[in-house]
Amino acid sequence: MRKISRALISVSDKTGVSEFAQGLAALGVEIISTGGTAKLLREEGLRVRDVSELTGFPEMLDGRVKTLHPKVHGGILVRRDKAEHQQQAKEQGIELIDLVAIDLYPFERIAAKEGVSLEELIENIDIGGPSMIRSAAKNFGDVTVVVDRADYAGVLEEAQKNGGCISRETRARLARKAFATTAAYDGAISTKLQSWAVEVLPENLHLNFSKVMDLRYGENPHQKAALYHDPRARGRGLAAARQLQGKELSFNNLMDLDAGWGLVSEFTEPATAIIKHTNPCGISTAATLVESYRQALAVDPVAAFGSVIAFNRKVDAVTAEEMVKLFVEAVVAPGYEAQASEKLAGKKNLRVIDLSSAPDDGGGLDLKSISGGLLVQTPDTEDTPPEMWKCATERQPTQAEMRSLVFAWRVVKHVKSNAIVYARDGVVVGVGAGQMSRVDAVRLGATKARELKHSLQGTVVASDAFFPFPDGVEEAAKVGATAIVQPGGSVRDAEVIAAANFLGLTMLLTGVRHFRH
Repeated sequence: MRKISRALISVSDKTGVSEFAQGLAALGVEIISTGGTAKLLREEGLRVRDVSELTGFPEMLDGRVKTLHPKVHGGILVRRDKAEHQQQAKEQGIELIDLVAIDLYPFERIAAKEGVSLEELIENIDIGGPSMIRSAAKNFGDVTVVVDRADYAGVLEEAQKNGGCISRETRARLARKAFATTAAYDGAISTKLQSWAVEVLPENLHLNFSKVMDLRYGENPHQKAALYHDPRARGRGLAAARQLQGKELSFNNLMDLDAGWGLVSEFTEPATAIIKHTNPCGISTAATLVESYRQALAVDPVAAFGSVIAFNRKVDAVTAEEMVKLFVEAVVAPGYEAQASEKLAGKKNLRVIDLSSAPDDGGGLDLKSISGGLLVQTPDTEDTPPEMWKCATERQPTQAEMRSLVFAWRVVKHVKSNAIVYARDGVVVGVGAGQMSRVDAVRLGATKARELKHSLQGTVVASDAFFPFPDGVEEAAKVGATAIVQPGGSVRDAEVIAAANFLGLTMLLTGVRHFRH
């Protein structure tokens, strides 16, 4: 245990700092502080010693230099178990500092401001704060470092219980948090300054993710897993969503919820996506949310058992009443009406996720781990507007076909490659996902649709990548499809288009591929 006799407190966020300092002072701790923190504590009636009094040196250069001094860092770094350290400190008039409570200039908040200037960014790079935090964390054997106001109460309570002493275990835990804080801070600065150099994929990638919670397990019961949130997302995205009820979320739940939310977010009209293993087994748009749900469920009611469901509208009572008839693992939506929540509450194990205050803006980078490293790419947000698609065939699409083609193209983007989607009138009819050849994906989507007694006559087909041979087009026409949308770009495009013309199909080329591995 180490007793706290002297504390240096200097924070940008003053929340709770007065109560913390008052608690320490009541234990006989001398308080040293700077600038605004010192002013606040004095206004609260506390006796505070200025850092400049400790160092014998004034603050200067607009406050850039105030704690970068041997009497500050020496006081923090002295090892209490080394007589030579103690002797040197005595000879130099260095007073020991036992607790350092520091937060950092709000660089990330400033960096997030629209139109922020480089000069403003630079002036919000903290130098003295990280230096003191690192000094205190390095010497955690003797010094307590506090970088998070959430730790004020716990530190104070422990000190009060133990006559002003803090255990080594607590000091070590706080030091780990301190080093994580300075690492994240430097990473944020580096990332932002690289973005000023217009580096979409920076030379050095700094990741700073905070654990939200442990998960029951990973993809399988023998794998450990946790959910982490990117602070740069500023409370947005699925990782920051609120769980309103139900069992704890699993790794696979979150993967499916993310896939479903990404899919329904493609549409402005009411949409429902029913997801199994990150692929849609049902997706529909309609005039009302309940209608879109019913149509999505009808695509494959067997596969929908034990699914995850995503809505792009606040869930109403009628939709909730329909959904509780089915066994569902989890549901995500941008809010729930009160009566809908009451109906869902009857399914106690159903995980209900509210994204009303945390919709993702689709920014950031897409990360995938491989052995020994990361693959990093920009998100798949690029697309060609439908009015710019090229009709490669002699027959132009009808208005009804065009509406269905636009719908199918938005869906196929969210199906694992090789991907084929059959659709009609805002409803998916058949899905061929994850096949090793495109013609097999065409056949699988048709086979599944026919097994479920869905007519394929008059459907349209979306393909996430080009048709390498005419066989896929021929198979689609054989089952009744009349129109196809695909990226184009195959060396055999002419053969594929010729086959479409021969079969009386219309074929549109988007020029954009949407592989999803």
